[in-house]
Amino acid sequence: MDRILVIDDDQAVLNYLNIFLLQAGTFDVTTLANSTRAYDVLKDGAYDLLILDMDMPDVTGIDILKRIHEESIDVETIVLTGVEDISLAVAAMKLGALEYLTKPVDNDRLLNLMHTALEQRRTSRNVESELTAAANLRFKEAFKEIVTQDGKMREVFSTVEKMALTDNSVLIWGESGTGKELIARAIHRISKRNGQHFVAVNAGTFANELFASEFFGHSQGAFTGATSNKRGFLEEADRGTLFLDEIGELALPIQVKLLRVLQEGEFFRLGSTKNLKVDVRIIAATNKNLHEEMKKGNFRKDLFYRLNINSAYLPPLRERKGDIPLLSYHFLRRFCQTNNKKIEKISEGVMKSLTRYDYPGNVRELMNIINSAVIVESTNELRKKSLPSYFLENAGFGDYGPTDAPLKTLEEVENDHIGRVLNYTGGNKTKAAQILGISRVSLIAKAKRQKAE
Repeated sequence: MDRILVIDDDQAVLNYLNIFLLQAGTFDVTTLANSTRAYDVLKDGAYDLLILDMDMPDVTGIDILKRIHEESIDVETIVLTGVEDISLAVAAMKLGALEYLTKPVDNDRLLNLMHTALEQRRTSRNVESELTAAANLRFKEAFKEIVTQDGKMREVFSTVEKMALTDNSVLIWGESGTGKELIARAIHRISKRNGQHFVAVNAGTFANELFASEFFGHSQGAFTGATSNKRGFLEEADRGTLFLDEIGELALPIQVKLLRVLQEGEFFRLGSTKNLKVDVRIIAATNKNLHEEMKKGNFRKDLFYRLNINSAYLPPLRERKGDIPLLSYHFLRRFCQTNNKKIEKISEGVMKSLTRYDYPGNVRELMNIINSAVIVESTNELRKKSLPSYFLENAGFGDYGPTDAPLKTLEEVENDHIGRVLNYTGGNKTKAAQILGISRVSLIAKAKRQKAE
């Protein structure tokens, strides 16, 4: 049962609320008439919700709210008082009160507020432990960076555990921003190679002519500026794991060389005829449909079958919307700490908007939305006005909400979304790519395709 503390110097009010709340059947209620004892009662964090009077002798409600705020006492607060004072209400809200109600109490309003506050508290507390508490995994620590309570994701974790114990190549499918690198890191932690290097490379961030040099390394004199031998990503990952993201972006000549690494464990540095050996496990990831790419001749079938010995698919965030509140509070805490902010909650309206949005950029986009809002927000609650304008438009707040306009194709929706994000970033492609959850190279390619059309 939820633990409720009521502090009021009027014993008649305490008696009324005690009976009323106990009749609700879901609360464990404690009342306190002597406000001087409030600090001792609250300091241990034994209560989920505080219903607090403002006008009390010796220690006032504002005094108690200040102490809760200063000492970061973990309790939600609803102010209930006979004093109708706007400035007092504002002060109480700034100190973390969820709502300010005046007596006589509106029973339905109070109960609704209590249920909202307690549900929000349950959602926001112990986010990081949700996965490990519920999932039946042998290697729970390996997945500690991934915040989820979704059943599909837990099935993925269970499959990944089994694949990780082999030394086979793995292909991870999923849209940009779904957490493919986090899964790759989990595989590495579980595998027998966990004491060696994990090297992550995004193939989409390199122009094709540069990738061979970075991936395989180069010899002195291989090209202008190559003043010494250089180890590539492959050698850095020797005896460990190499994570190759956006594998579908690799040019065909590079695919041939990668296939040789997978088959023979050998390669040549750029500009060298010396055959080098390497012992590396390759985990590849793609946001493309490689079956379609093979039909178009853009991806080699033999490479695909070598990579796809084991595979895992990560569902997009829009298919696991139950994770959005968990992730939102996880990112809220992270960025509050980074930016030295004290934002304790996300408003109900904002949470509804966050939940109904489809996130083309998936978890990475949600992370950037919360980060942006935390930087702007000046109160203790994340409000609609702090959210990025492009998100508000796409979530139905602006001119782009539900209308009677003709339905668009997926490509048209993507083009519109890219345009709004670029407009929001002032044309900064690097920042826009981060928000969209794709590489800068992929964003440039999509923008060129739009112009061609």
